[in-house]
Amino acid sequence: MIGEIIDYLNPRPGQNFIDCTLGGGGYAASIIERILPEGKVLAIDLDELSISNAQEKFKIEIKNKNIILAHGNFKNLQKIVEEYFTKDSKFDGIVFDLGLSSAQLKDFNRGFSFNLPDSPLSMNFSAVGELTAEEIINNWGEADLVRIFKEYGEEKFAKSIVKKIIGQRKFGQIKTVKELNEIIESAVPRRMRQAKIHPATKIFQALRIAVNSELENLREVLPQAVNLLKTGGRLAVISYHSLEDRIVKQYFKQETKDCLCPPSSPICSCGHKAGLKLLTKGILRPTEEEVLKNPRSRSAKLRIIQKI
Repeated sequence: MIGEIIDYLNPRPGQNFIDCTLGGGGYAASIIERILPEGKVLAIDLDELSISNAQEKFKIEIKNKNIILAHGNFKNLQKIVEEYFTKDSKFDGIVFDLGLSSAQLKDFNRGFSFNLPDSPLSMNFSAVGELTAEEIINNWGEADLVRIFKEYGEEKFAKSIVKKIIGQRKFGQIKTVKELNEIIESAVPRRMRQAKIHPATKIFQALRIAVNSELENLREVLPQAVNLLKTGGRLAVISYHSLEDRIVKQYFKQETKDCLCPPSSPICSCGHKAGLKLLTKGILRPTEEEVLKNPRSRSAKLRIIQKI
């Protein structure tokens, strides 16, 4: 949804932006085109692969200081900004695209995709991450596995899948995507194995969220991002499942209200003042043309606010 992002952020020469999820560099590249010659993009990614690829892609822009590449977790956004800019720096726009990049999905060593059967069960955005999906699958207790599959994956067959996992652990470690796929497929009804959506989709989503603390990080970064915007600056967030979108929706809704007191309270006592203005009514979705070109974009949900 690069076209929609650019339309709403409306980058202009000399402005400064943050791309909090660099990925393949598509957003950063489109923004840079419009902010030359003096504008800057601070591009952040926890994945060293994304940073390495961007160093090749943006050689000229790096030399001209139009892009700054920062390897780090966006939950530390304020600290990252202070490392490369001044403490009080403010930005004209910030963008988050919370989806996996194509490079991550194709990376054999990550195990993000259930279509790479021999991949190890890592699912970590960072190469040096402490927690892996393999550790969760093989070491976490039954109750915790059911909880994350239900909460993070919204998987209705969570209990039966976990029972199969626990049973398989008696015979040895579950180490590969193929092994996990086979367990999931054996635990769900036959009709789910033949559905358009792969039966492992929700389980892989849940494991990825748990490994990378994705929901907690999103909650932490949204207030930081708003604080870093100039008055009139815009924040765009693309999410890909209901859990992320709910966090964004609730935070945006809260910060566009003047009062957060309960409806039963006759007088406002919270003192809260709206700091944001919604620019999108509900959510924006990709066009049919974009979905045809990139089927993975079909679940994308875009919300945009402006600081007032």
